[in-house]
Amino acid sequence: MASAASSGPKPGEPSGFQPLKPPRGPGAPLFANVTPVARPTQVNTTSAFSTLQEIATMASGTHTTSSSSSSTRIIARKFHLGWHRFVPFLGYHHVLMILIVVAIILLSLLLAGCSSSSPLIPGIFLLSIYYRGYEAHPDTAQVDYSFYGALENFAGNAQLQARVGYFGICVNPDGGSWLCSNNATALAKEVSVDQDPLNLIWLAAQFKDMIVFPYLIIIAIIFAFICLLLLATFPGWHEEEDSEGSEREVKPFPSRPVSQIALAIIFISSIFVLVSVLWQHTASVAASVIAQDFGNGVVKSGVGSSAMVMGWFSFTLLIIVTIGLLVMILSIRVLSSMV
Repeated sequence: MASAASSGPKPGEPSGFQPLKPPRGPGAPLFANVTPVARPTQVNTTSAFSTLQEIATMASGTHTTSSSSSSTRIIARKFHLGWHRFVPFLGYHHVLMILIVVAIILLSLLLAGCSSSSPLIPGIFLLSIYYRGYEAHPDTAQVDYSFYGALENFAGNAQLQARVGYFGICVNPDGGSWLCSNNATALAKEVSVDQDPLNLIWLAAQFKDMIVFPYLIIIAIIFAFICLLLLATFPGWHEEEDSEGSEREVKPFPSRPVSQIALAIIFISSIFVLVSVLWQHTASVAASVIAQDFGNGVVKSGVGSSAMVMGWFSFTLLIIVTIGLLVMILSIRVLSSMV
């Protein structure tokens, strides 16, 4: 019974449980029934290291991109704050001064047109006359229409183009570079007879000397500059202590006599620019039509659009400044009467 009891399962053990019995006998291994554990696979250290490098590179690139974008945002924010720092100190008269400066620059460029062969300067002109063959326009008022056929034969293959400015003439004999000077005789010596058989250089010189009058624009620029200096004397924002001892920003009214003088000067400047630009526009269109009709079938002409835009836009800016000064003076008068 003892043997039967020993062969049965112990309390707490499942039925059919058979405990391991170590092998007996000399030389038998102690763990013969233990299942051997598989060895771990050898890791490729080279590929793992390269993978880590790629991850680190991607992380550093992301960090660099984020840091550069954040620095860009910081710079933009600083510029925005720096700009808005000066906006409260930008007075009404400062805007008028900016408009006057723009008008002075445009009028100066208008006067400098065709005065030199520098880039863009020959493109600022009042009148352009050039050789171009086309079908002559017949008219019943023409006594001798065959004259234009002879004129075409006389012009030949000329390609010269002449542009007229306030203080100079630019000539392009053969479609190459421009020759600019205020002396038409010097330009005529640089051109052969075949290049200018109808004396377009002389015609351009006559237009410049007999019709163009630049001195009104010069006077207008001087008056506009004087008005600019007067506007610069207007008081701006500054800190001042009140009766309680605390500081506050105040801006006093400008002097009434100075404002009235500036208004009168800028008004005279506007009138001078109006007369000069109107004169320039009318004379250029008339000369262009006459020159092209006389050289019917041989000569073409045109008016400089850039010069016209500069002149009329300058007049518009000066008129805006005049109206702005007038509104400012009337507003100050109303506010002074209310105080």
